[in-house]
Amino acid sequence: MDQEPQNSQQGFSRLAVAVESLVKQERWSRRFANLLKLSIAAYIVFFIYMASQNLTAGDEFEKLTNGKSHVAVVKLDGAIMPGTKTSAETIKPLLRQAFKNNASEAVIILANSPGGSPVQSALINDEIERLKTKYKKPAYVVVEDLCASGCYYIAVAADKIYANEGSMVGSIGVRMDTFGVTSLMEKIGVENRSMHAGEHKTFIDPFSEKDEAGRKFFQEHILERTHQQFIKAVRDGRGDRIKETKDTYTGLVWLGDEATENGLIDGLGDLGMVARDIIGNDNIRYYEGEKSVLEELMGDISTETASKLSLYLSTMH
Repeated sequence: MDQEPQNSQQGFSRLAVAVESLVKQERWSRRFANLLKLSIAAYIVFFIYMASQNLTAGDEFEKLTNGKSHVAVVKLDGAIMPGTKTSAETIKPLLRQAFKNNASEAVIILANSPGGSPVQSALINDEIERLKTKYKKPAYVVVEDLCASGCYYIAVAADKIYANEGSMVGSIGVRMDTFGVTSLMEKIGVENRSMHAGEHKTFIDPFSEKDEAGRKFFQEHILERTHQQFIKAVRDGRGDRIKETKDTYTGLVWLGDEATENGLIDGLGDLGMVARDIIGNDNIRYYEGEKSVLEELMGDISTETASKLSLYLSTMH
């Protein structure tokens, strides 16, 4: 008879514990929700602040450069292709800013590129020539590791080109990569059933038989003509400084010392040397496209992550 009240008391105790636990969980849930809201609000404030800083960066740059004589530097880094940081659409406005600024004594294109689109390269080449004439201001190219093909197409528009003795310069040629897998398809039993109108529409299709007539046309009317445009740009830009041989326009590259000897460049030197000793002004200012807030943040995060990863890997040896 006494066990029934005791069981009831134990049941009430368990219920009380359960209710207390539920209340605690509810409190923690509320605290977490409030913390999350606070974090989101903090991020929003941070991004608004960074955006405001980014909007005034251009004005601050103008204040910094317009009042003080300097050498303007525009970076040409990476493959020259549409829609990239080295496209004509991106580089031309930077060049215009650099030449237009009355405080810039000269413009240096700091080049490190394997080349790319001949059209993008020609557009940038033309813009350099136009700006030199309009503003009566000298332009130089300083090569870091590599200035080949389309990069050299751009470089010849400068008044003078300098490079390190280990830099690779040249590759005055044009290429188009293609391949064929018809033999492999036959071995594994794959049949090409693509359709087209126009006899040579698929002349570079890797899944079709080689179209000799189409390839011949492309070689003569596209590659060879583009090559001649490239050669003309080199001759117009370098004039009698270039010492033409049978190898000059074959697509070969040379190190900086030999490139100086054969007239592809004007001498050996880096950015600091050209600014200080050639132009006579070691006050260097970079002209770069504005990064978005997200790009700035992700760049910082990437740098920090790479640093931590490098440190972690070094401790594993």
